[in-house]
Amino acid sequence: MIRLLSWNVNGLRSVLGKDFMVKLKAERPDVLCLQETRVREEQLPKGFLEELAELGYSFHLNPAERPGYSGTATLCLTPPMEIHSGFAALDAALAEWDNEGRVTVSRHALGKSSFLLFNIYFPNGTSGEERLHYKMNFYEAFQRLVEDLVTRGESVVVCGDLNTSHREIDLARPAANRKNSGFLPEECAWIDRFLSGTHTTGMIDSFRHLHPDAADRYSWWSNRGGARAKNVGWRLDYFFASRDLEPRLQKADILDQITGSDHCPVELVLK
Repeated sequence: MIRLLSWNVNGLRSVLGKDFMVKLKAERPDVLCLQETRVREEQLPKGFLEELAELGYSFHLNPAERPGYSGTATLCLTPPMEIHSGFAALDAALAEWDNEGRVTVSRHALGKSSFLLFNIYFPNGTSGEERLHYKMNFYEAFQRLVEDLVTRGESVVVCGDLNTSHREIDLARPAANRKNSGFLPEECAWIDRFLSGTHTTGMIDSFRHLHPDAADRYSWWSNRGGARAKNVGWRLDYFFASRDLEPRLQKADILDQITGSDHCPVELVLK
């Protein structure tokens, strides 16, 4: 069994000041994927890496070229079989997407086999038409890569902040947000395509697969207007799995009791 957590921390240095290490010790996942770390290694607080090592975690940080922006990090109790920053290690043609530190890829053992884990902070499209176009192109490029990997026989898990809610059940106020990035028809349609794929390359939304009718379960809340206390949120954070992993899906959950960011962690357990 392997337990995976994914969390957009909205600034690693910020969440470290909000009992991050206490929460890590309490949860102790096998793998923790962080998004929007917004830090370079030389900016990490003194002693942080040493404390992680004492807990048994390796730490792989992929910062953006732009300071204080984006970034991902993957923490592992068991050293991964391989780990890379960006798409380029898998497909050199995708190197153009790697300057924002949005992707960390690792391989993990699962019984006698293994799977590739994509830890991704997907782009946000709320700042204008140009950025929405970037987001949609990122989605499409990523889907082509995943479909190629699955076609070649790879097992794939994808986690992170997708920056889109899929269906009306996935956000508190769907009608009010249909014209806003994060719930635009074209964004939701991409998730449909990613899940459907071909008969062999489609993906599974693990939480919705195991909890098809679960309503009012969100992973992000605005910092305005007491949204979290009122549970006026969005499900933006996901674990997707390739279809060959369906028999191994043991648990998927949203850990909304964990605070420290405007997002909460999401969980996947594979047997």
